[in-house]
Amino acid sequence: MTSRWRQGGVYAITADLTDTALLLDRAGQVLDAGVCLLQYRNKQATAELRAQQAKELLALCRASSVPLIINDDWRLAAELGADGVHLGGEDGDVALARQALGAQAIIGASCYDELSRARAAVTSGASYVAFGAFFASRTKPLARTCGLDVLQAAADLGVPRVAIGGITPDNAGPLVEAGADMLAVISGIVDADDPAAAVRAYARHFTRPGASTAPNNASE
Repeated sequence: MTSRWRQGGVYAITADLTDTALLLDRAGQVLDAGVCLLQYRNKQATAELRAQQAKELLALCRASSVPLIINDDWRLAAELGADGVHLGGEDGDVALARQALGAQAIIGASCYDELSRARAAVTSGASYVAFGAFFASRTKPLARTCGLDVLQAAADLGVPRVAIGGITPDNAGPLVEAGADMLAVISGIVDADDPAAAVRAYARHFTRPGASTAPNNASE
C-alpha cells in the first residue's frame, strides 16, 4: 500500500472498458502525466474481470507511485492490497471500510450536494469527500447537480474536497477557485485522443492564482 499521497490535482477515473489492453494503455498514459489518484471503475465487467483488471492496474500504479482506488468494493480493495476505496451513497459504510482497510487506506465518499453527508463521512473516517455533479455528465446523466457554494461551505471539514461531474478544462477553473482540491474526471480524460495532454490541461488550473490548497500535501 502506498503510504503517501498527493492531496491535490487531477483524480483520474477509468471508463467501462472490457478490453484490458486498452484500459492499461490509457491508464499508463494518464499515470505518466502525473495524476494524484487513479480510481478503477468498471460497471460493465464481471467480478472475475474486475479482479483481473484491478490487479494489473495496481501493478502500473505501484510503478508510478500513484495510489489506486477501487470504486464501490472495499472487499476487492482489501483482497488486492489496493490503496483505498471510493464509496457511493449505496456502496457501504465508511466506518466499516475503514475498519477493514486500516488507518492508512484512502477512503473517499460521494456526498452529492449534501454537507451533512460529508460531515458524517468525515466523522466515520473518510479521507476525502466528493461533491457533484457540477455539470451535465455523460457517465451519470441523471445525477443531481451541485453548486459552488457547497464546495465553499465544506472548507472546514479538514479533508480534501473533490469535484466531479461533467468537468472539462474549460469549465474547471471556478471549481478550483471555489475550493476543489481535486478534479475527478472520467470521459474528459480517458476518451480524449491524447489522455496525457488532457490531464495536463486540467492540471494547469492548480497552478493559477486562487487555486485551492489541500489541507496537507501528503498523508501518512
